[in-house]
Amino acid sequence: MKFTALFPGQGSQQPGMGKVLFESEAVARQTFEEASDALSFDLKKLCFEGSENDLALTENTQPALLTNSVATLRVYQAKFGLEFGSTAGHSIGEYSSFVLGNVIPFAMAVKAVRLRGKAMQNAVPLGQGSMAAVMGLEPEQVIQLCEITSSEFKAGVISPANFNAPGQIVISGATTALEWLKTQKIETFLPEVKRFKLIPLNVSAPFHCAMMRPAEDQMRDFLTPIHFQNSELPILQNYHAKFETDAGKLKENLIRQITGSVLWMQSMETLKNSGMTTCIEFGAGKVIAGLLKKIDSESFKVFNTTSSEDMKMIEDFLKNGVQT
Repeated sequence: MKFTALFPGQGSQQPGMGKVLFESEAVARQTFEEASDALSFDLKKLCFEGSENDLALTENTQPALLTNSVATLRVYQAKFGLEFGSTAGHSIGEYSSFVLGNVIPFAMAVKAVRLRGKAMQNAVPLGQGSMAAVMGLEPEQVIQLCEITSSEFKAGVISPANFNAPGQIVISGATTALEWLKTQKIETFLPEVKRFKLIPLNVSAPFHCAMMRPAEDQMRDFLTPIHFQNSELPILQNYHAKFETDAGKLKENLIRQITGSVLWMQSMETLKNSGMTTCIEFGAGKVIAGLLKKIDSESFKVFNTTSSEDMKMIEDFLKNGVQT
């Protein structure tokens, strides 16, 4: 039985994540210690004792999520000898997929995401960039809305950042553009729209848009000299919603992901078409499972890894082929 390994992104972090596995499983302890050594600070203390505010700092969030996901993955691999036919990660979660595919070593991935977090946080002066959830529009309409705002009305650069699920699309860009949009009657230039709502998000920077170019440049400088291996299994990448195994393509798409949209809905459609729809979400919470329920609850089977009950469900499925 081959599963698809899925890894959550920023927003799934929570204080105390990984502590139970750390206290009960040697491989989890080794993973957290490896990350702490790579970063030269106590990452487990951040994850287990840090506040929500501590974990919300992007430079902390990204290595914490990667470490927790890889620790969880390693525990389940050790217990059940899991086999994977493919993998995908949401934004920062894609680095966990690279570790699973043995594209780069875990310690190097931790260093990379720490830098990524700092670079993304510092790319745009505070207050100049924002993000907002868009309600009531289809993906194509969101793209059109951003193009109209940026090009025709010159309100500022803005673009789709996350196609998470139906009804969960996020836009990102200049605060001036989002402020302009909030004052407009959208139906005047998108007459087919019946309802529209813009919900500002409490984020510290406009992720996954052109304003992240300085962060992308920093990551290109950092990652270019690092040797990437071809992946041992197909990685479904956010940047273009396609499977890749070639080291060069994987690296380039990982770099360009910083300014590109997270094509999660489109990626899950690719995954469904591949037939690899029995998935395990490795990491804190059940964000990915929730998105897949909204994308296509009929096609996907998703197991979580946040409790002993979750572990028992996977064990029963491996024994009996039945999800309980």
